[in-house]
Amino acid sequence: MERSGFPEEGDLVVCTVKKVTDFGAFVELDEYGRKEGLIHISEVASGWVKYIRDHVREGQKIVCKVLYVDTVKHHIDLSLKDVNEHQRREKIQEWKNEQKAEKWIQYVARSTKLDPEKLGKLINLFYEKFGNVYSAFEKSRMSGALIDIGVSKEIAEMIKKVAEENLKKPQVEIAGYVDLTCSLPDGIEYIKKSLQAADEVDGDDIKVEITYTGAPRYRIHVIAPDYKKAENILKKSSQTAIKIIEKAGGTGEFHRYSEQKT
Repeated sequence: MERSGFPEEGDLVVCTVKKVTDFGAFVELDEYGRKEGLIHISEVASGWVKYIRDHVREGQKIVCKVLYVDTVKHHIDLSLKDVNEHQRREKIQEWKNEQKAEKWIQYVARSTKLDPEKLGKLINLFYEKFGNVYSAFEKSRMSGALIDIGVSKEIAEMIKKVAEENLKKPQVEIAGYVDLTCSLPDGIEYIKKSLQAADEVDGDDIKVEITYTGAPRYRIHVIAPDYKKAENILKKSSQTAIKIIEKAGGTGEFHRYSEQKT
């Protein structure tokens, strides 16, 4: 998706190499209306560059850091060597996400009969508030997030609908242990019964998995849309197992383990 204006110094930009010379490489900035930038040979790689084409070639997609911008002369100096591999991967992923968002926002515009001028203003609003359009789709799942910045209810609801159809739902994973013991002759049956009941505790978009780790310990693993739901289910599941085993004269104890966001 093309941005209006120019990038700022320090920004990372996705570029396509158009021409390689002995003194540097000319590139087009994919996100800024194909504006042209220059990577001087001293900014291609660390150390002395003997053959510039060992590092860049025509048609290559690269990520550069903006060093200098002259908006009057439309001149942009870039650096390739100042971008590490982690930054490159993150920027490429962000760029790919924006390509998806461009298709989604065009669909929203057609569905709501939004004219090109108003669509342009909407896109600029998202860049101003969120930094990109993809984030607007992510934030649309938060109650009132788009309406609060001035998006109409009709458009906000359509954006949310598209987001729910295309974006992976956020998930949180947490786990804990329950120690269950029962000295009755058929105590193992009571333990199985308590674990089965604990495994049946669930809710919307929630998954509970119980595994044996070694007597008397069992692991309860919960996957849920957010921490609050995950914690509630973990607590309910462990309490269910402990209540049943204690009713049979056994003992039960819960131990918190770890939490991880995915």
